[in-house]
Amino acid sequence: MNDGHDLAAAGTGTRLAHIARDPRAQHGFVNTPIHRGSTVLFPTLDALEGAMRVDSRTGPYIYGLMGNPNSRELETMLARLDGGAGAVVVESGLAAVSVPLLACLGSGDHLLMTDSCYGPTRHLCNAVLPRMGVETTFYDPRAGAGIEALIRPSTRAIFMESPGSLTFEVQDVPAIARVARARGVTTIIDNTWATPLCFRPLDHGVDLVVHALTKYQSGNSDILLGAVVARDDAHWRRVKQCAEVHGHYAHPDDCATCLRGIRSLEVRLARHASTALEVARFLESRAEVARMLHPALPSHPDHALWRRDFAGASGLFGCVLRPHPRGRAFLKDFLERLRLFGMGFSWGGFESLIVASDVRASRTAPPWTDEGALLRLQIGLEDPRDLIADLAQALDAAGG
Repeated sequence: MNDGHDLAAAGTGTRLAHIARDPRAQHGFVNTPIHRGSTVLFPTLDALEGAMRVDSRTGPYIYGLMGNPNSRELETMLARLDGGAGAVVVESGLAAVSVPLLACLGSGDHLLMTDSCYGPTRHLCNAVLPRMGVETTFYDPRAGAGIEALIRPSTRAIFMESPGSLTFEVQDVPAIARVARARGVTTIIDNTWATPLCFRPLDHGVDLVVHALTKYQSGNSDILLGAVVARDDAHWRRVKQCAEVHGHYAHPDDCATCLRGIRSLEVRLARHASTALEVARFLESRAEVARMLHPALPSHPDHALWRRDFAGASGLFGCVLRPHPRGRAFLKDFLERLRLFGMGFSWGGFESLIVASDVRASRTAPPWTDEGALLRLQIGLEDPRDLIADLAQALDAAGG
């Protein structure tokens, strides 16, 4: 079977189907069997000592915590999809956020964090990093090259999330990366919304890419997993060492499950994206909606930037409702009348979800001033006509 090295020019679906598989090494079985275990045995002292000196991406296995055939296969796939030197798989998307931050920051350092970041990322910056002596400045996600004015001599990292997973601002990633590189600052981006199929940050100068594999890569809402992909060996080694010293571990069952999902990522993501755009257009036509938060809509303020940098969209977007005389009662009535949308966090699964958020207390750069409810919709694989009908009946009933 093809080992993936000569698949660089192949189509996305071909690469997803063939990269990092070797049935010849698995008695002809298509998928790599799950390797559960901690201890690895060595036949000789020379073999044991030699294993400790090799690159853990390609050399002998040493101990379960440091990698197994399933995690290595997934890391190989992820690194090649992103065009990186290597990947590190960890047990959750939040772990994939914390590991590169811990790898890059120490006492006295300064972090620039996008104000549109994932909620638990903000909590990490506010509750954990200060105890390490790290100061965080939350910056306007639309700062672009203007972020240079915020860089201090002690700034060690700039963290991006584009689009933001609740408010959906698109960042000028190439401009921020150019400024950071000129100032010797490491750049990190949470690219969970787009996946490498829609956006490859390393091609735009970013150093480290974070993925919550829990979402689109797995696709079934049944595992927790995350990964960091590094631009070069130096960044990979820093992240890998940090993950190991903190005991981060990706279970082989979860890695195998994620690999099973990622093989169909292209066709699933296309369905998520097309249905989401259809649903978003419907919501944009409703009087109850003040504004849509979907970068693929021409009405989005960052639509031109999205078109410049992204190859497509995913199935996650938001909207702001107009303030209603009934207040929370209207929102509660609408959400609880939905039949096909579950109220729950996360995204990327086959089922549609909806969640209401209030970011006014946390957003500072700039403050969030919308008075209406902020909704986030994860569009699954259902028929778009059914999802639209469900939203319509719930809005009509709640407003009636």
